[in-house]
Amino acid sequence: MDITRAGANASAKGPADWFTGTVRIDNLFNPYDPARVQGAQVTFEPSARTAWHTHPLGQTLIVTSGLGRVQRLGGPVEEIRPGDVVWFAPGEKHWHGASPDTAMTHIALQEVENGKVVDWMEHVNDEQYGA
Repeated sequence: MDITRAGANASAKGPADWFTGTVRIDNLFNPYDPARVQGAQVTFEPSARTAWHTHPLGQTLIVTSGLGRVQRLGGPVEEIRPGDVVWFAPGEKHWHGASPDTAMTHIALQEVENGKVVDWMEHVNDEQYGA
């Protein structure tokens, strides 16, 4: 058993290469061998969002507070609320973030495959975001 106490890991600012706007990432856990799953709590200020990206083994988001938006390539922009669970299939190009006026926090779960969890792509522009 291993207990990681709240506050044991410092918060990190979401890098501008991966995010638009102000984003805070709180790493919750990394994989314990032989497991592959890792988790982070991510908080997006209003209008903040990820760039387009994919995950080799998919991603699960659990919305914990606020009001957010998600979109997969070719699909509509969808609203997400606390308690919603979003699944993106392996290799599915997508983005997620806060609504224009309300912050949003989710827990993101994804698995590591050959040392990789995500492939970052181009930023989501204002038209795609629906601003």
